[in-house]
Amino acid sequence: MSQYVSFLLALALVSTYVLAAPTPLEGLLPNGNFEQPPKKPTDVKETLLLHKNSIPEWEITGQVEYIHGGPQPGGMYFPVANGIHAVKLGNEATISQTLTVKAGSLYAVTFGASRTCAQQQVLRVSVPPQTGDLPLQTLYCSDGADVYAYGFKANSTSVRLTFQNPGVHEDPKCGPIIDAVAINELLPPRPTRLNLVKNGGFEEGPQGLSNSSNGVLLPPRQQDTTSPLPGWIIESIKAVKLIDSKHFNIPSGVAAIELIAGREGAVAQIIRTVPNKVYNLSFAVGDAKNTCHGDMMVEVFAGKDTLKAGFKSEGKGEWKMVSFKFKAVSTRTRLSFYSSYYHTRVDDTVSLCGPVIDQVRVLSIRY
Repeated sequence: MSQYVSFLLALALVSTYVLAAPTPLEGLLPNGNFEQPPKKPTDVKETLLLHKNSIPEWEITGQVEYIHGGPQPGGMYFPVANGIHAVKLGNEATISQTLTVKAGSLYAVTFGASRTCAQQQVLRVSVPPQTGDLPLQTLYCSDGADVYAYGFKANSTSVRLTFQNPGVHEDPKCGPIIDAVAINELLPPRPTRLNLVKNGGFEEGPQGLSNSSNGVLLPPRQQDTTSPLPGWIIESIKAVKLIDSKHFNIPSGVAAIELIAGREGAVAQIIRTVPNKVYNLSFAVGDAKNTCHGDMMVEVFAGKDTLKAGFKSEGKGEWKMVSFKFKAVSTRTRLSFYSSYYHTRVDDTVSLCGPVIDQVRVLSIRY
């Protein structure tokens, strides 16, 4: 009898092990920083990877190079800020990995990406059926090692993340560099009785890479359903930056938005309103204490009403609260924020910067 009981217990344990769902990924992907090199000398020739599984945990197609950051033979320089090694994608080349996730959940993939030549370059990111092209022409920081985030909604418990260089006309020596990839689940925000704006403090969003202090760029043309910044739309042609309290001065909490691309970078949200009802919109505006000086101006649109909020930055991390009233004209009102001017940091004159916004709140006014 005891042997029979032991057999049943063992069977139950095996069944539990087989049926247990894999743990969804959080943080750096397996070999997400590419610091595990090719295992065999036959996997690589100089820098060129020769087989689809040459890099542990990843699968490649086309001309993919395994590189190290810094000066290169021939005078080129590869910016790799998140570690030592990275991959460079040639024309139409891809690198991909299968991820375990929660079906129906929203995720943000954070990764270091940079261009290698001055010509126009694009990095295509896809998690089927979603795909998006990230323009890499603009350098947002002086070292060229920008960090981006891409949002997607998982349609199953296993998804395929792919980075591709869709270019076919570039110099073969050129191509985008990817130097670290991480993932985190995003919780869908909701409006509350105290605030009609979802995620008004920008606290729910992508996680930065551990070795980066530049903030996270939110790519242009991101819809609210899959935005890496839940609740918000990146409706511009240039990126906006999510900054954190560890590396920047922000008005409240652990995150805020820096409008770094003038009128070309904007965030928006569509809120529910009652026609002809009056609302109060308030928000904090300031600087990130990152040597971004000068006269700043944030332009705000709420339906048909507008506000220009001026702020003179001395780079000290100061901020102020701004508010104005608007009248809703429909059941949906679009709120939009962008910077009137372009700014660069005074310590390098290359890194784009701008006003910081935080604590966005909308409440109805009762008379």
